Amino acid sequence: MTSSPPQRAPARIELTEVGLRDGLQNEARVLSTEHKLELLHGLHRAGLRRFELTSFVSPRAVPALADAAELVAAAKGLADARFSALVPNLRGAERALEVGIDRVVLFVSASETHNARNVNRSIDASLAGFADIVERLSGSGIEVQGAIATAFGCPFEGDLPAGRIGELARRLGELGIDDLTLGDTTGMATPAVVSRVVGEIAEQAPAARPILHFHNTRGLALANVMQGLSLGVTRYESAVGGLGGCPFAPGASGNLATEELIYLLEELGYDTGVSLESLIEVAGLAARRLERAPGSQLARAGTRLRLHRPDAVPTAKG
Repeated sequence: MTSSPPQRAPARIELTEVGLRDGLQNEARVLSTEHKLELLHGLHRAGLRRFELTSFVSPRAVPALADAAELVAAAKGLADARFSALVPNLRGAERALEVGIDRVVLFVSASETHNARNVNRSIDASLAGFADIVERLSGSGIEVQGAIATAFGCPFEGDLPAGRIGELARRLGELGIDDLTLGDTTGMATPAVVSRVVGEIAEQAPAARPILHFHNTRGLALANVMQGLSLGVTRYESAVGGLGGCPFAPGASGNLATEELIYLLEELGYDTGVSLESLIEVAGLAARRLERAPGSQLARAGTRLRLHRPDAVPTAKG
């Protein structure tokens, strides 16, 4: 009789909670800074430590994020927490520098049409602006991360030319940007597309460190995470309660719910350091503050081993 070989412990997964930025930017109800901080502290108590907190964009373009500076200033005392913010241009980077954010995220779309709708620029113009931002932030201690929107398909252009994502990753790497979010802006990713895109980046920009950001528009977010894990990707972004969507992309429904991502990872044997029950409570709180139903199946159903009293349900007759 032979014994089974010892199983290696899964790699540590790095999680970034994006609900306070990507989750809230497209909601009809605008939350106060106080209520955003309430959600932030709940997420922190649940065990999350990395947060995409806001975006330094024009308040006219995204009114829900008009309190960016106030929110960052109020959040900065949270122990062990790291905060990032999206910046669209040099002025946004200056504002982020003033408040002392930990990391800025520079975003460009892989689609010319979506980039024009999202930031009113061509891809080349966006990248030229990034060079100015990187130079301005040099020596400031602020980390710079890239993000490629519509990385798995565009609602205006469909599947993008082969190699486009890898080429963008290479050009960002030339600016010194190796941390790179791949955004599934309208949920067009499938496991096969994830393999192709991650493979493109590995070939054209081997120094890039991908971060996968899936939406659950067509129900494949967790399948795409499984594919990402099989490819060795260990960094993911998600939003509590499945909040979110892009106001500049038709059909962009909610993000992968953080609680469902944590549930999957824990069931696969990963130690996330996050209390799933506490996270589900925050998802419920977010739904109440936004006056809407919880956006994830897990928030509605509870965990797999959530038990119920037999006398709480009717007995079949007949």
